[in-house]
This record gives sequence, C-alpha cells and structure tokens, in this order.
Amino acid sequence: MGSEVIQSGEYLLELDTGFDAFSFRLDDPLRGQLDNPDFTLGPSTEYADITPYTQNINIRRGRRRPLDQFTAGTMTFLLDDQIAGGILSPYDESSPYYDPLNEQAGLAPMRAVRLSREGEYLFVGVIVNYDYQFNLANNNKVTVTCVDAFYLLAQTVLPATVVAEELSSARLTNILDLPEVNFPLLTRNITAGTQTLGAGVDYDIPNGLNTLQYIGGIQDAERGRIFIDREGILTFQPRIGATTSGPLISFTDDDPLTAKYQNLAIVFDSSNVVNYAAVQRAGAAAPEVAEDLASQATYFIQAENINNSLLSTDAAALELAEYLLDGSPAPRFTALTTNFALLTDPQRDAAATVDIGQTIQVQKTLIGTPSSLTEELSVEGIEHNITVFNGHTITYFTAPTDLVYLMILDDPEFGRMDSNNVLS
Repeated sequence: MGSEVIQSGEYLLELDTGFDAFSFRLDDPLRGQLDNPDFTLGPSTEYADITPYTQNINIRRGRRRPLDQFTAGTMTFLLDDQIAGGILSPYDESSPYYDPLNEQAGLAPMRAVRLSREGEYLFVGVIVNYDYQFNLANNNKVTVTCVDAFYLLAQTVLPATVVAEELSSARLTNILDLPEVNFPLLTRNITAGTQTLGAGVDYDIPNGLNTLQYIGGIQDAERGRIFIDREGILTFQPRIGATTSGPLISFTDDDPLTAKYQNLAIVFDSSNVVNYAAVQRAGAAAPEVAEDLASQATYFIQAENINNSLLSTDAAALELAEYLLDGSPAPRFTALTTNFALLTDPQRDAAATVDIGQTIQVQKTLIGTPSSLTEELSVEGIEHNITVFNGHTITYFTAPTDLVYLMILDDPEFGRMDSNNVLS
C-alpha cells in the first residue's frame, strides 16, 4: 500500500469511497452470511489507496503569527486519471469506487480523506471539491480540495444557550457536546485552561451564532491554541507562557550531524509591535487598557483591541491586555523551510511529525559578533509540498518562546534555584 516519494519515504493517500463494502448486509449472498469474518457488523469505512495516481500534494495548517486566529487546515492534491485508467470519473459506473447499491460515485464531496507517511498521519479531513479537467487526449486531471474538522464546525450554529461561569476548556467542551454540534469525543484533546469565562445575560449565547466564531472567542480569551492536529484531533492548549526546553528536531547550517534547512526567514520590523492593548469584557462599561508609552514614543501607537471578551472579570481583562503588549521589535526567525533530500531517514521521521505547539531549534551562522545565533521556537503553522519528482518540502512558521529548563540536582547550571529552572 502507498508509494515511494523520491528521497522522502513511503506515503499513503486514502479516500473514503463512500460505501460500506465490508459490513454484514441482510439478504446478500456473500455479505449476509452469519459468522463471516470478512463481513462483520458495521458500519465500517472502506478507503481506497489513490497514491499511485497522485502527482502532487499541498497541505496548509495553523497560522503564521501568534496573534492570528486558527482557521481550517487544507489539503489539495492533483490526480492523473489517465494513469488511473479513467476510474476517477464520476460518470464511470464500472469504477471500483462506484456504489452500485445506491447508484452513487464513491469519490464524492464530504468523504473522509487521510494522508500518512511511514504510518504517521500528516492530514486527516474531508473532501469539499473535485475539479475535473477533461481534454480530447484523455489526459484528464482531477484537483481535489480537502479541509479539516474546523470546516465542519463552521457549518454549524449554536442554539440559545445559558452559560455558567467556568474555565475556558470546560466552555469549549460544553459547546462541542451540544446536540447541534455533536463533535466526536474520540477526536478531542483538551487540556485544562487557565482563564475563567463569565456568566450572566451578557455572556449567554444568542440563537444562530456560528460555532467556529464562538470558539474563536474562547481562544481570544484564553490566548492559547485551538486547532486540528495532523491526526484530525481537535486540540486545546492553554495560554502560551513558559515552554520547557526540549525541541523535537534541531536545524543548523554548519553541523553535519544535525538537520539542514533550505531557507530561513528572519523578520526585523515593527509589524509585530503592540504598545496599546484594550480588552473589554462582555457587559463592561469600558475597556481595560495597557500601554507601553516608551514604545509609543518610538513606534507611534500600534493597537490591539478585543471587544465583548468572554473573560469573567475586569481584572482578567487587564491581565490579558498586559499580556498582549510587545513594545520592542527584535529580529525573529519566522519561517524555516527544509527539503527531505537534505535530511537523514531519522531526521525525516522527526521533521514530518512536528506539529503545531511543539518546538524546534534553529541555529544560524552570522558574519560578525556574535558568530552564530541559536533559538528554540514554537511552531504556529506548517506547510507541506510533496511532488513525485521533487520530493517533500516542509515550511514551519515559528514564534519566539519563553524557555525554562527542568531542574537537575547537583548540576552546576540546571541545579540552581531560579526562574529559568523548574520542577517537572
């Protein structure tokens, strides 16, 4: 199953054909036999391996900056129906993907899709569009567009709901549990939040509010991460603070024993400056404001405003405003690109499985003093570009981290009691 991609590994792209071919079916001469181990009580999902027909795959997940909202992850891929022998056409009733019982094309919108490399998923979602391009030479192409579960949340709306004062993680869980949302329990990974969300008439949810929009409000209050991970799991991470040192992979430009990068983007400008932050909770008469006057004198006022915050108190709103301040621009590593041809097999395995919220380490050789710079960075977004002839390229969009280290007794550096060393 699957196919080799040059200097990258074995990949498996699978589509749900849309019909349940391996479940028990009454009155069927083959599937209707009791105790048949091949046709058990369902429902089950039949996936078709379409990797041999695939020419390229592109994945985009996450965000580029920490202040951005997370949106639905996407995957697009191009299929060659000439190589497939025409079986990808929605009109071909002899296709192995065609469902004769329901007279439906198996490869249809809203079918499940998943991509894995060496057994590790890189994307799990559903198909929203097939774009067939037919020509007279029968060199037909099919462009397939897929999205992750955020898209499904964006299609639902909430009923009028009276909310209780509770942690952000509990609010998210209760929203996902609503019958109108009914998000699967097995596809959640929700860590306890740090922020308490308010209750009362000003916080109650009006009828018809978009589910994903409301979840964005939870993220705005918590200032953590809410996203769909590479395995299709809805993941909630609490407010971003200190990160325990431990990068999943280290990239350098001069060490032959570590992973190499192809490009490294460094930004040094005022676009990330926030020197005026105003947060107004729902029902409050005025916003809570935090300012960096010295930064404003140099960079003018650059503001971040949040209205109708779900935070429960003015004190929490002020704390968030202070958290948002970032008054002094500094050079930042913002994106790193590597190609699997530059990596060893273990490095490819590590690079492919890095996910949002995890950390990588990057070293850059410099001309002058200092002679090099090494940073551990959080991954905020990921892009994959996979082609049959050019292999696999990954770009990580990164943000600075506030590092702490696990305390080690009797160690001259990590055994000291200070703010940089913490207990596990």
